[in-house]
Amino acid sequence: MRAVLLILIVAIIAVIGAVATGFLNISQIRGAKAPELTATRNGVTAKGGQAPAFDVETGSVKVGTAQTKVKVPTVVVERPAQNQAAAATNNTH
Repeated sequence: MRAVLLILIVAIIAVIGAVATGFLNISQIRGAKAPELTATRNGVTAKGGQAPAFDVETGSVKVGTAQTKVKVPTVVVERPAQNQAAAATNNTH
């Protein structure tokens, strides 16, 4: 149950973030109308009514390639000069 609740919270935060950044735009284009109810001895009947309609626009992400020039640094490896430290010797015989 905790996992479902956590997933629901993350989904709600993602939708709020998408709307806040403009990546997701939701606008209502048709309002809702309640159905007409009639009660008789046989029960309750409903007629008419209308569900609301929404227009949802999402942003798009375009990925492509482009030719470009990048300066790459050069690496030069030089041998050390005569200033190397003498190798350590073990004279503990």
